[in-house]
Amino acid sequence: MRTRTALASLAVFAAAALCFAADPNMGTWKLNEAKSKFSPGATKNTTVIYAPSGEMVKVTTVGNRDGKAVTTEWTGRFDGKDYPVKGDPTSDTRAYKVVDDHTLDLTAKKDGKVTLTGKIVVAADGKSRTVTTAGVDPKAPMANVSVYDKQ
Repeated sequence: MRTRTALASLAVFAAAALCFAADPNMGTWKLNEAKSKFSPGATKNTTVIYAPSGEMVKVTTVGNRDGKAVTTEWTGRFDGKDYPVKGDPTSDTRAYKVVDDHTLDLTAKKDGKVTLTGKIVVAADGKSRTVTTAGVDPKAPMANVSVYDKQ
């Protein structure tokens, strides 16, 4: 009985690992600032890491806003539902939704109100991704295009 339970657990873990391995978003992404465009005062996420966290995904961003370091952490599923985000002064929840094999939609909210929407598109070769966002910052409306290279 123990052998069956262990084998079943291993099979579930292996299936989850294969799903994450096939996801082109997984891994570490570095900002290509020369190819990116930011609104004044926008947060620049210089490093973004997508990693499996059990049956969910953990997204960690490291960057700066107004010259100050900003790190955010989000753990959830790409199912379009809101999950808590830590460390983001402009949102307390974030939702990612799969559009297709290389595209995710993104929505961030603060106190239930949408503060940011966006689209994340991984290039067909998997070597770069473009994040297009628009939102309402406490200071002013913003629109950004961030280009990242896979590490």
